[in-house]
Amino acid sequence: MISFLFDLHVPVAVSNGLRLRGVDVLTAFEDASSKLEDVDLLARAAVLGRVLVTQDEDFLAIATAWLSADREFFGIIYAHQLRVGIGSFISDLELIAKAVTRSIFAITWSIFLFEVAIDCR
Repeated sequence: MISFLFDLHVPVAVSNGLRLRGVDVLTAFEDASSKLEDVDLLARAAVLGRVLVTQDEDFLAIATAWLSADREFFGIIYAHQLRVGIGSFISDLELIAKAVTRSIFAITWSIFLFEVAIDCR
């Protein structure tokens, strides 16, 4: 099962909903990392072995730079703030957490864009 680190942009309702479904979620607030710069938060997620979940577009550029530099991290899931509803966000993250192994996620979905996945339905 994949474990998540949520940045401060992800609504609390999403972390609460996932916990009720048995998904391992840690928020940046709980980890005392909410004031870190974006680059440092991604590094923190890597140290913790967690996939970073965000609604902050800045992470897309950071992840692209890290991938180009062969810098290791466990992945980023990005969801657009206006295009993804809370219920869909919870359901899709639950599916990813429970159905995808960490090694498969790292190989195939270093950056997963929720807006693309939702638009394809």
